[in-house]
Amino acid sequence: MQGSDIFIGIDLGGTQLRVAAITGEGVILEQLKMLTDSARGYRSIVADMQRACRHLTQAYRVAGIGVIAPGPLDAVNGVIHAQPTLPDWDAVPLRAMLEAEFGLPVRLENDANGAALGEALLGAGRGHTSVFYITVSTGVGGGFIYKQQLISGAHNCAGEIANMIISEEGPHGGGLNRGALESLTSGTALGQQAMAWGLADAAALLTQAEPRARFVANLSTGVANIIHTLNPDIIVMGGGVMNSQALFWDELQRQTDEKLYPYLRGKTHFALAALDGNAGIVGAALLARQCLEEGATPSLP
Repeated sequence: MQGSDIFIGIDLGGTQLRVAAITGEGVILEQLKMLTDSARGYRSIVADMQRACRHLTQAYRVAGIGVIAPGPLDAVNGVIHAQPTLPDWDAVPLRAMLEAEFGLPVRLENDANGAALGEALLGAGRGHTSVFYITVSTGVGGGFIYKQQLISGAHNCAGEIANMIISEEGPHGGGLNRGALESLTSGTALGQQAMAWGLADAAALLTQAEPRARFVANLSTGVANIIHTLNPDIIVMGGGVMNSQALFWDELQRQTDEKLYPYLRGKTHFALAALDGNAGIVGAALLARQCLEEGATPSLP
């Protein structure tokens, strides 16, 4: 059995479940991956999660467990609620289930918040006091880290920028306002626009001047709103759409700057996410580390 400063990070996604043993410094020692297959129901998925955790707790001296998952969820009570990618997860007390099984402190958080913590402490935001992380992928999400602590808000919705209204026009649905940031700039939105243009995907769409200009105008408005509201040291951006950043990165920063108070222009750093696809699972382990540092104990029945 190895180590004492080792945590389990769990990334529960709609298509894939990842469970890893990770040091407090973010080094992944061992990682297990499996398909989520949400049609099986939450009990089967939790059983897979527990088997993976059992393997890792037998191989390593684990101090705590951190879990990230899509919302909506109740981070305070450790409960996952029904949402599109895991449709039968209705009021599932995941934290209590894992604590009862392993006798370790467990912390549950939104996946964007987990990635934000990973990037802020060990990734592109390292060394900065205040970090706002934005993911532009299937959806749009965000998380705010201040002095190495996640700012969750009164109802665990701080940083939930998807529904920020940035235009009077645009599609709406799925609980989003018309003209919401996610409905205009997400990979899903860009994919739908690509179909209308007769193009293969979002990456192909962004090679076209007109839709790229519209995308940059919308995203820069959202980023400027965040800077005006929270005034972070740095904006860190990740997610699949950022794979095409060479097409718009400089213009995005320029337009964001133009939309700021003159006093603020040029003061906010921009960076691409540095932890690649591991920001979330590393962030989950860091959540577990912070849980232990705060002196949390498992809420066993």
